[in-house]
Amino acid sequence: MLSTNRQVAYLLTVICLGQVLLISAQVKSRAGVPVLESVAVGGFSRVQRATAWVADGTSGVWSHYFALRGAAIENDQLKQRLVEFQGQIAAQQAAVSRTQALEAALGLQQTAVPLMLAARVIAGSPSPDSMTVTINQGLEERVTVDTAVISAQGVVGRIIKVTSHAAQVQLLIHRQASAAVKFERTGMGAGNAVGGAGDPALRLEQIPNLVDVRPGDRILTSGLDGIFPPGFLVGTVENAEIANVARRVVTIRPAVDFSNLDIVLVVMAPAPDVR
Repeated sequence: MLSTNRQVAYLLTVICLGQVLLISAQVKSRAGVPVLESVAVGGFSRVQRATAWVADGTSGVWSHYFALRGAAIENDQLKQRLVEFQGQIAAQQAAVSRTQALEAALGLQQTAVPLMLAARVIAGSPSPDSMTVTINQGLEERVTVDTAVISAQGVVGRIIKVTSHAAQVQLLIHRQASAAVKFERTGMGAGNAVGGAGDPALRLEQIPNLVDVRPGDRILTSGLDGIFPPGFLVGTVENAEIANVARRVVTIRPAVDFSNLDIVLVVMAPAPDVR
């Protein structure tokens, strides 16, 4: 009996709902659209708006992600190009500092600006005493041992080991590193600037006391070592102490901040003579 009453109740409910739906289909809203259609469209529109909001949000997140990633890549490329341009400027200044008029007068070949290859420092030495870094250019990019490495600020060091796509650079402040140098102000040769422990980390040894050297004098590469092209900045004189009656030791403040190397330039070869 109870089951029959439930069936009757369900039947009445269905009939009532059917009547409501029929009435809604016939009754029109103020806009002239049937109420049932208006409710259905409104419900679907809410679902569509919610779906579109989620989709737009997801699309926006991915768009911003790829935009930021693209900007980071472009910024890195621009940074490398900036260092390349700074290196070319340094090379031009080095060429100007040499006596090109004398070269022309003597019928010598004019000194050419070297070609530069930008490289990123990808690793430092695991030992603080080693004073070496690794760059991401190697044999495949025609990098060879004893190639000079510079930065926009000055001389960094030389290549001592090369693999297919990487190379190890011995920093100029290494205990066994050196570079032939001269005084910019007087043009006089100053022997070799050598690295080693201490502050500053570069020095000139066995400089005659009669040599005109002053604190603040700029030290440039002379090119006599056959590795570093002439005219690139090594550092500035910080002190010139008299070691004995004939000689003095000159300490040099390096031009390069070796604790903050990022992008450097490998000096590949002289630029072709266009005369």
